[in-house]
Amino acid sequence: MYWEKELEQLDRRALERLQLQRLQATLAQAAKSRYYAGIADIGRVLRAPFTTIEAISELPFTGKEDLRASFPWGFLAVEQRDVVRLHSSSGTTGNPTVVYHNRHDLASWANLMARSMFAAGVRDTDVFQNICGYGLFTGGLGFQYGAEKLGCLSIPAGAGNSLRQIKLMRDFGTSVVHAIPSYLGRLAEVFAEEGLDPRRATNLHTLIIGAEPHTEEQRRRIEAMFAVKAYNSFGLSEMNGPGVAFECTEQNGLHVWEDAYVVEIIDPVSLCPVADGEIGELVMTTLDRQAMPVVRYRTRDLTRMLPGPCACGRTHRRIDRISGRSDDMFIIKGCNVFPMQIEGVLLKLPEVGDDYRIELTTIDDQDEMVIAVEVKAEWFRGDLAFLDRLQRQITRLIRDELLVRPLIKLVEPGSLPKSEGKAVRVYDRRSK
Repeated sequence: MYWEKELEQLDRRALERLQLQRLQATLAQAAKSRYYAGIADIGRVLRAPFTTIEAISELPFTGKEDLRASFPWGFLAVEQRDVVRLHSSSGTTGNPTVVYHNRHDLASWANLMARSMFAAGVRDTDVFQNICGYGLFTGGLGFQYGAEKLGCLSIPAGAGNSLRQIKLMRDFGTSVVHAIPSYLGRLAEVFAEEGLDPRRATNLHTLIIGAEPHTEEQRRRIEAMFAVKAYNSFGLSEMNGPGVAFECTEQNGLHVWEDAYVVEIIDPVSLCPVADGEIGELVMTTLDRQAMPVVRYRTRDLTRMLPGPCACGRTHRRIDRISGRSDDMFIIKGCNVFPMQIEGVLLKLPEVGDDYRIELTTIDDQDEMVIAVEVKAEWFRGDLAFLDRLQRQITRLIRDELLVRPLIKLVEPGSLPKSEGKAVRVYDRRSK
């Protein structure tokens, strides 16, 4: 089943022709902005258009630092009076990154969201509950407009207040929920505290998760908690928000909607393209944005292109789940560490709960990695000898994975502080 059958099953050559056509229009539109008007390579391509989509690599990258340096209007490519909405990062340090939309952009985004949700099995007969922040964060309004375009009964519940979330789910027969992965673990705990089994107390059949990197182990845990399928979504505000790439019901990678984006995977050090199947940094170009086109944006997200066709029949290429961010990496005792590597080890252990916290600190003039790990209640109340063995097991597994020996602290479930929105996993408190 397809939302836009002709586009979603477009022959690869026809799809690339469409991309080239839209890329040329995008570059012409981008050149109306103050920032891109100063990029000589864009003017050159406007005079002599590319003949292959791969030639986009001749253009320079755009980075978050460029968006901040051009704040607030440097990337705007239409008259300000034509802008009907903006979204922005928090901007807690320096200028925020701001993205503008005109009416065309919002309509295109809503359609991409409807296409994405449809690919994951959501239909106009569903009751969709959006447990995500609204406002400047794109996850709330992006899914809201997509659900309405699809025709769902939508509940804009917003983030937090788990008891109210459960009541809404039960009162209105919610069948689809969108939430960040770390929150769903907490929601499952509240179901248990209330003596409710979500498998019997709700009409849920689909979860949509995204906004923060997570492992396959965390996804499978979430599916087990609620006894429904959980589908990965990917987006970033610079490319609209959610709806950039989405899993179909095959759950075998996320389809990038290539009529709306050009996707590249590069080595984050050499900046050269990597082969399909190799992990690299995701670089994206918008193809259907008017107010603020963005060319070759370095997302800093790490993923890979999945080779071969998808069994669903869609021809748009797939990326793997986001495995981390190139700027999330930290160095401890000379080793490069990505937090997702630690999560991948922890969540394979049945005794480990759903939360953990990494603290980088200095002890006796030595940098150390201290990992606080929540243990499930039935195991935490066990004997001290068992907890000691579990602590040593986790230490060994993480040391083998990272080549760094961590200091492991086992803590009771629910004891680690919870953050609003995306989970904060790493705290660097090392002496400088």
